[in-house]
Amino acid sequence: MNPKPRPNHKLYIEVLRRMTPEQRLLKAFELTRFANDLFKQGLKLRYPDASEAELKRIYFERIALCHNRKD
Repeated sequence: MNPKPRPNHKLYIEVLRRMTPEQRLLKAFELTRFANDLFKQGLKLRYPDASEAELKRIYFERIALCHNRKD
């Protein structure tokens, strides 16, 4: 199985190397927030009739599954 082509990977690494540790940490927080927002939007699309409380419960259940894996 061949890996997916990543034509901009070298540029991405160069950009990361030019960033300060603080900038990299802030970028990590930004990407985490973005991923969580996408996940929550996906849950809203998957469960359109769920209340905000129900969506929150589902969200935390799913997050717990990710963090409690024993791989």
